[in-house]
Amino acid sequence: MSSAGRRVRRAALVVLAGATLTSLLAVTAAAAAPFPASERAAATARTDVYIKDVAADVGVEPHLLEPLWISPDIKVCPTAVECATSQNPIVGVTNYVFVKLRNPGPYGSGVGSGVLRVYRTTPGGGATWPTHWTEIGASSVIAAPGVTTVTIPWTGVPGPGHFCLIARWISDSDPMTVEGPSIPINASHNNNIAWRNVDSVLLNPGAGPVVRPFAIGNTLRVPSRNEVTFAAAEPLRAIGGRVVVDLGPELFERWRAGGAVGAGIRPVGRTQVEIVEPTRAFLGNLELNPGERLRFSLLFSAEAASDGEIAFNVTQFGPDNNGERRADLGGVQYLISTGRR
Repeated sequence: MSSAGRRVRRAALVVLAGATLTSLLAVTAAAAAPFPASERAAATARTDVYIKDVAADVGVEPHLLEPLWISPDIKVCPTAVECATSQNPIVGVTNYVFVKLRNPGPYGSGVGSGVLRVYRTTPGGGATWPTHWTEIGASSVIAAPGVTTVTIPWTGVPGPGHFCLIARWISDSDPMTVEGPSIPINASHNNNIAWRNVDSVLLNPGAGPVVRPFAIGNTLRVPSRNEVTFAAAEPLRAIGGRVVVDLGPELFERWRAGGAVGAGIRPVGRTQVEIVEPTRAFLGNLELNPGERLRFSLLFSAEAASDGEIAFNVTQFGPDNNGERRADLGGVQYLISTGRR
């Protein structure tokens, strides 16, 4: 090739390279360009509405406050007028769930908008989200700074009328941090999820037992071994109180196959054990299959009247989805009271 031809070829390559570089720079500049003002505002307008897990909760996530399942911001009432204290729902009629939304939390400010959803399941622990939960109702809400109380009708409450409840605040500007199969993990890591498992137990002295359901479950993909603990805030002896656990044939057989591990209990029937030391009783080594949830019954009775309520907590402990070997997987606080003979 002649020297003139080589000069023409080099010139063409320089022009082509320069055009390519100019094109690349234009694309890069476009990709790095800032968002329009409206998009920047949307991206930074983080709101933070929270629901208390416990009375001391200020919205920090995650937190170590316990138990997670007695939220003071969820309440059930028999009428559309908020009652002083939460009550057990009345079967077959319309009840009302009241949820308090608090604004702001520690991670944002301004008016929040979203949907509040409330769900129910059998009282107890180990309920897999969302498999074991049924939606009660939902409401679109504008949450101004302060406390907004949302009322959700609960129609046709099914029997026996004893449930665990969760409330979930869904908002584009206040997204969930993480949400998996474990409700305890979800509640502790998201201040817009709260959980309430409180059941009133009114006894007639000398009458037959009052029965309450309790379920234990396994949210893992492998079998797990679990423990159920029983703890009274004060002795039940003052009212001649008695608590019997009826595990039913399947769960009783699993407990026996696991070595009948426990303390503060004594067998009283083919599938039943009585809690004789309610400040330190437990049943252990209960094996559950992946995703399984089994139900048993608690039988409460008393011989004398009480001056007030006695809190009796039943809690499931076992491995959780974070790898902890003995985590609180959920429980129920039974508020026991008695009338007069």
